Amino acid sequence: MLNLQKFGVTFKRNLMDKSNKSGAEALIHSLHLEGVEFMFGYPGGAALHIYDAIFNQNYVDHILVRHEQGAVHAADGYARATGKPGVALVTSGPGATNAITGLATAYMDSTPIVVISGQVKSNLIGTDSFQETDMIGISRPIVKHSFLVQRAEDIPEIVKKAFHIATTGRPGPVVIDVPKDLTDPEYKFEFHYPKEINMRSYNPPTEGDTSRIKEAVDLIETAKRPVIYSGGGVIQNDASDELIELAKLLNFPVTNTLMGLGAFPGSDPQFMGMLGMHGTYQANMAMHNADLIIAIGARFDDRITNDPKQFSLEAKKIHIDVDPASVSKIIHADIPIVGSAKECLSALLLELNSRNLKLNESDISEWNKQISAWRDAHGLNHSLLELGPQNGKILPQQVVQSLYKETNGEAFITSDVGQHQMFAAQYYHFDKPRQWINSGGLGTMGFGLPSAMGVQLAFPESTVACVTGEGSIQMCIQELSTCLQYGLPIKIINLNNAALGMVRQWQDMQYGGRHSSSTYENSLPDFIALAESYGHVGIKVAKFEDLEAAMKECVSLKDRLVFLDVDVDPNEHVYPMLEAGNAMDHMWLGKEEKTWK
Repeated sequence: MLNLQKFGVTFKRNLMDKSNKSGAEALIHSLHLEGVEFMFGYPGGAALHIYDAIFNQNYVDHILVRHEQGAVHAADGYARATGKPGVALVTSGPGATNAITGLATAYMDSTPIVVISGQVKSNLIGTDSFQETDMIGISRPIVKHSFLVQRAEDIPEIVKKAFHIATTGRPGPVVIDVPKDLTDPEYKFEFHYPKEINMRSYNPPTEGDTSRIKEAVDLIETAKRPVIYSGGGVIQNDASDELIELAKLLNFPVTNTLMGLGAFPGSDPQFMGMLGMHGTYQANMAMHNADLIIAIGARFDDRITNDPKQFSLEAKKIHIDVDPASVSKIIHADIPIVGSAKECLSALLLELNSRNLKLNESDISEWNKQISAWRDAHGLNHSLLELGPQNGKILPQQVVQSLYKETNGEAFITSDVGQHQMFAAQYYHFDKPRQWINSGGLGTMGFGLPSAMGVQLAFPESTVACVTGEGSIQMCIQELSTCLQYGLPIKIINLNNAALGMVRQWQDMQYGGRHSSSTYENSLPDFIALAESYGHVGIKVAKFEDLEAAMKECVSLKDRLVFLDVDVDPNEHVYPMLEAGNAMDHMWLGKEEKTWK
């Protein structure tokens, strides 16, 4: 547990010891019984009874953020890194609306979080009272479920239901909206927390259909050009071991989505790298030319398929997903298997091991050779750091490679959104699940720093690095204050190209280089002075020869937050890049090089 005593907090008593509790006390006790370590929040009038209950206990640590968006992102980062649900607490009105971006981020990436929002008193709901907002209505499209508490006695059961919904099936965010009068410390009731919950209308599938599993094995035995395509669902369901066992048993090549990085070791020879919009040449070519795709916990979203009508036309598709709505939603599944990744992969392995497998080993061997040839021809260069400065400038890829080298590939890496995110995904080999924390579906700038706070609190002895850009970091930069208050030694690696890099890349490629509102015109802050003003260490790197020494110093300062601001080549683009509206073999490999005529 975090030692809040050093921050001047003194606990008067322990509300857990009482059998009769107020709604606020019942809420905090329920969170404790769910195993909650931290909650991230920001106080306000409608939530003050809850905050008073927090003060009077020492089981759940509250982390005071500087903006409610940061609270939800921190809870999100904690959840992704640990596999346990994250919790955020906000007040009504603007507090609740500030949490919306974080909720949408978690919803798009299927992250289990519970957001508790204070609400005006019950009798004031619907009267446009001070700081009243319909949190249930606003959040409904971007949550898995939402609860408006109507009786204080219902709070324990609602908390139990919220955590059950958030963490089972396809995970996601849940909102609990609590009117202030239902947390009144003067009203007590007998507390009872249910051991189990039964929700008749909510019974997500877990086990895949046995007949479908057998059909999948039949198809696997006929494959000549197979690809295993795994996504975030494998990580969310802790199915990485089963995925690795499957790949090794079959000797099939593996690719991951952006959200699935780390599910299969990034340094393994069978790994082709990430696929999709900025996926590797070999991964995209393999998907385009495959005759069998085994999709596990992945959605076939637009960043992957490009034009669905031209996607892997010769391939049969086996699609395993816990969400029945995702199966055949975009790409038709020849063999749909609805269930959890872990249980379905276990069943698939059991069936494979029970048979005298007759794989097309010679064809698969030739297929793997073809993939190696694609990699040799146009694969990513993971030795850029050894080449020195290019045109006198530091490449952003070199910064990521330096970070990988100094952390031995073992750090938790969070990122914001943009070119730096893609460079981190491409050039940092993620060998373990839950090591790569980023906003994939919503693409939320400002996610990197607060999510790193959640990760660092969960793993205080680990190195946590936030790879960001000068645009993204300014979205939630006030959380540097939170990091100082709680002593979070995050390493911020700022790839500073003095522009909204991905926006400018698209403008270079599709708008004739007209940089409309994508550059800062010499208005950027002195990030070193800014970091130091928050009480942290700032290091500036403008020359390539200073990069590795600066990175070594950054990583070596175990008990300090370090802001490493690196000037990188502003003209560097992220490649490969799929050509929009085409098949996956249509890629830009450089500013003048493409794979089609």
